[in-house]
Amino acid sequence: MNKRPLYFDYAATTPVDERVIKVMVECLGFDGNFGNPASSSHAFGQQARQSVEQARRQVAELVGAQPEQIVWTSGATESNNLALKGVAQARGVPGGHVITSQIEHKAILDTARQLQDAGVAVTYLVPNADGVITAEAVSEALRDDTFLVSLMLVNNELGTLNDIRAIGQVVRERGALLHVDAAQGAGKVAIDLAQWPVDLMSFSAHKLYGPKGIGALYVGPRAEQRLQAQIHGGGHEGGLRSGTLATHQIVAMGEAFALAQSGFAEEHATIVRLRERLLEGLLSLPGVRLNGCAKQRIPHTLSLTFNEGEFNSAALSTSIAFSATSACNSASNAPSHVLLALGHDARSASRTIRLSLGRYSTEQDIDQAVNLIKAAVASAPAFWAIAP
Repeated sequence: MNKRPLYFDYAATTPVDERVIKVMVECLGFDGNFGNPASSSHAFGQQARQSVEQARRQVAELVGAQPEQIVWTSGATESNNLALKGVAQARGVPGGHVITSQIEHKAILDTARQLQDAGVAVTYLVPNADGVITAEAVSEALRDDTFLVSLMLVNNELGTLNDIRAIGQVVRERGALLHVDAAQGAGKVAIDLAQWPVDLMSFSAHKLYGPKGIGALYVGPRAEQRLQAQIHGGGHEGGLRSGTLATHQIVAMGEAFALAQSGFAEEHATIVRLRERLLEGLLSLPGVRLNGCAKQRIPHTLSLTFNEGEFNSAALSTSIAFSATSACNSASNAPSHVLLALGHDARSASRTIRLSLGRYSTEQDIDQAVNLIKAAVASAPAFWAIAP
């Protein structure tokens, strides 16, 4: 059996932590906690409901929310759809204005285009040279009819970090709601929704060592009466998201968020140390540059561009698992819209790789990756530099 490549694609998905798998499996099978949480008339359903509510508390505790403000969804994509479409439809009047940015995840950009088709005006903010959306840019774009601003906490390709607290203050002063896609930020950034001026926030378990197919949406007090359900049938989750709750996945997401909270400081320090080791090895190469702000970022995700003639990505394809763009862009084989928004052309975007670190990254992984990338640079075909 061939040796598996080094894993440097934690931003795409994380492996499920063994401790999370354990509590997840305990909700499967006849001897497990398999009941329907909505079946309140017997012990099986009651036990499942207790586990679901414990998980709701665990998610809330990591982000400084109240448990009743957490709505279960199938993932951040559904949460984003519920936030954007739900707020737009709850207004009961046509038109209006939404602000987002050119470097959002496709779950936001595609949903924003759906709103445009429905008659909503949408402004797509251009990031600054550091790959950041500033509060000043948001302030300048706000209009009297702006009802929602949707921006990510951490960019999924660059790792850059928006100042959501400053942005939220500007948005709140104008009476609009602020939605934040925090799929890449939860567990990596200290979030306090009790203090942050944020009205809606999206989460996904599989970015935080939980299973795929489960997520949540935080619904703050200003958004409670300004959100319309997108999935109907039973009135689950306070009427905002119908459907039988997936106890095993919800319990697993709760455990994943609890582990992230208990190990936050130690894990962050480890990732910082590994990131510095990786950068020290790669930025010494000629013509390599880091995309996005060097300081206003999380340490987990790095986007690096190599000069023409100095990088042979094919040499790495079987030895390192990395991304050239986000996982959701890879299927289309198109240049990264994030890099294009930062001023890259298609060629420089094609010479860019995203390396993302995580819980199971080691110093040995870092050193091996640096050596493999250096070898790929050394073996780059010289004709690349003069290719049309």
